[in-house]
Amino acid sequence: MNITTNYLGLTLRSPLVASASPLSESLDNIKRMEDAGAGAVVLFSLFEEQIRQERQTMHHFMTYGTESHSEAVSYFPEPDEYHTGPQQYLQLIRRAKEAVNIPIIASINGSSIGGWTGFARRMEEAGADALELNVYYIPTDVYLTGQQVEQTYIDILKAVKSSVKIPVAMKLSPFFSNFAHMAHDLDAAGADALVMFNRFYQPDIDIETLEVTPHVILSTPQALRLPLTWIGILYGRVKASLAGTSGVHTSDDAVKLILAGANVTMMTSALLKNGIDHIRTVEHGLQQWMNDHDYKSVDQMRGAVSQMNAEDPSAFERAQYMRALTNYVPFNKR
Repeated sequence: MNITTNYLGLTLRSPLVASASPLSESLDNIKRMEDAGAGAVVLFSLFEEQIRQERQTMHHFMTYGTESHSEAVSYFPEPDEYHTGPQQYLQLIRRAKEAVNIPIIASINGSSIGGWTGFARRMEEAGADALELNVYYIPTDVYLTGQQVEQTYIDILKAVKSSVKIPVAMKLSPFFSNFAHMAHDLDAAGADALVMFNRFYQPDIDIETLEVTPHVILSTPQALRLPLTWIGILYGRVKASLAGTSGVHTSDDAVKLILAGANVTMMTSALLKNGIDHIRTVEHGLQQWMNDHDYKSVDQMRGAVSQMNAEDPSAFERAQYMRALTNYVPFNKR
């Protein structure tokens, strides 16, 4: 039975990928993910703000006091004085590449065009096999048009693609007026993969203190439905690899996404809840399902129930919405 898959032009031993999370901050955890069977690891996201802060810190150290001496030799800091998050991130990439054999995918979380996009090259030089751009962008300007918002994504992708030779994935939100069109444009602009979907962590309100507070909620299996829908629709319509994330908790979830057309299925919440060894459980379940249904490989499974191959293609669109409502039976009438 062959569970290898191709993602971002890379051959992975398994379609089960550990997505960006605090778990990957530890080299020991990355090793455990490989041992548990992960096909690849996406490192935790480095934020645009962290990269900008490093640049500002470096500028301060390199210019402060230079007017007092023609060379100002004594003002140059020792490296450990300005090694902030970005430097540690690059070191983690290097150490991970030395310690494991599976692909290491670096991750940048940003929302604008700027010098931070050039940091992608440093990730590549550190040894990253690919890069995931996590565009965490919530437009609030009432004068900003949808077309301008979409162009921001395209511009960020092009800026990074021009800086690196390694594959680049775009991790997206579903909040576009026409996600299919957005996917098509990103595909045309050179995205090597589309990761669906980013989960925006909306704030909560403490009704006692009257403060807005951050509130992180782990995903549930119900969150699978949205990436499942769009992967099923996009399969065969874009060249980019397709990754399903959010709501992947069990082997059944992984099976569904692959049948819809996913190249890989990504997990974070399930690993935070059940531990890294949960990857083994999901892989065992995937192999058992394939054996029970006479599938010899993941490639054979992929897209078997996508929109273009489904017995009822309209089930991915509005007709399914209508049927779901008309077939629902209230509890008190069952």
